Amino acid sequence: MEAESGTWAWPLRVTIDIPSLLARVCYRYPSLLVDRVVDHEPGQFVRAVKNVTVNEEFFQGHFPGTPLMPGVLMIEAFAQTATLLLLHGADDPRARAYLRAVNDAKFRRQVVPGDRLAIEVTLGRRRGPLALVRARAAVEEQLVAEAELVMVMVPDAAHIDPSACVHPSAEIAEGSVIGPYASIGEHVRIGKRCRIGASTVIDGWTTLGDDNQVFPFASVGLIPQDLKFRGERTRLTIGDRNIIREFVTINRGTEGGGGLTAIGNDNVFMAYAHVAHDCRVENGTIFANAATLAGHVWVEDYATIGASSGVHQFCRVGRHAFIGGYSVVTKDALPFSKTVGNRARSYGLNTIGLTRRGFSPELIAKLKQAQRYLLQSKLNTTKAIERIESDPELECEEVRYLLDFIRGSTRGVTLRRIGRRQDDLATDG
Repeated sequence: MEAESGTWAWPLRVTIDIPSLLARVCYRYPSLLVDRVVDHEPGQFVRAVKNVTVNEEFFQGHFPGTPLMPGVLMIEAFAQTATLLLLHGADDPRARAYLRAVNDAKFRRQVVPGDRLAIEVTLGRRRGPLALVRARAAVEEQLVAEAELVMVMVPDAAHIDPSACVHPSAEIAEGSVIGPYASIGEHVRIGKRCRIGASTVIDGWTTLGDDNQVFPFASVGLIPQDLKFRGERTRLTIGDRNIIREFVTINRGTEGGGGLTAIGNDNVFMAYAHVAHDCRVENGTIFANAATLAGHVWVEDYATIGASSGVHQFCRVGRHAFIGGYSVVTKDALPFSKTVGNRARSYGLNTIGLTRRGFSPELIAKLKQAQRYLLQSKLNTTKAIERIESDPELECEEVRYLLDFIRGSTRGVTLRRIGRRQDDLATDG
């Protein structure tokens, strides 16, 4: 079946495999009650047609001599049309749709053989797996039925490609898809709705949360590249909604480093990025291509590590920090700041990044003034911190965190002062 939509100049044809989508509707009547999709805006609405013929099986007993389409089957036609809207282009390719509830159903007139039922379903509010849709049907532009439906999307059982090598003891939750030639080890646990790409290797005591995407040829949870490692049982934990692109390598921990490499939620690891043993990566970070962490590095929320940059072992990268491409970071990278170069130094506030994250102009001004004390004044670090703390106009949680970050540093922080010409040459993050 095909859906047709578009502007007057460039009509767009979107192919929809209606039978395969309808096959994912649970507890439905065996007959397909959608013949054609005539208009479709993904995620917003769908318009479909059902040609009601006298050959329909239900007309034989409903009613003899006066064939009528049952109202319950019009509701079923609404549910099947809603399924096309919800499942076409859904993130989970194996999800199923259930009809959970029907509200305010009204049947305005009878539907008889020869009628062409025009069905329109519009998507309303969504909350988790639940979706509220509004459905109406008309014959020759006359409203015949309408209702509000509550639909629920439920992930199907995990799908494992026949060529994949999955240990019988591995745990793979519902809705996850394991691609061709992937290798999943004995102690691996994969959460719901994850997608594991072709030829990916996941091994060791590794746990992935829900909705993660691991692209082909990634290596996750293998032994660390540490000569002191002797095969001890160590772990890797990865949270939810992370994107791990091609050829990324993430190693599990070592006994000497606490035995755990931990990745949070909503992180993006671009191709060839590397996270070494015992690292801690929090939430919302971005690792550009070939960004590399040595062992024991701590990367805090919303930091960005530029392409081909390296972070020395035991360093800490603060919240909202920006590490420029091809940088070598050997000390702790200040939060909210741009750190660039080999060896890296601070180039002021990450203004563009903070603005994109919703920081107010007033808060950005406070952080800029605090950095002026730290980077541009003639005060040493201790005196600069004292001056910041004594300035009531700089009082806020973010400035306090910045000062605590400096005080808590064990490797030192990148506070080298820079000249105006060097500042002009720095790449804005």
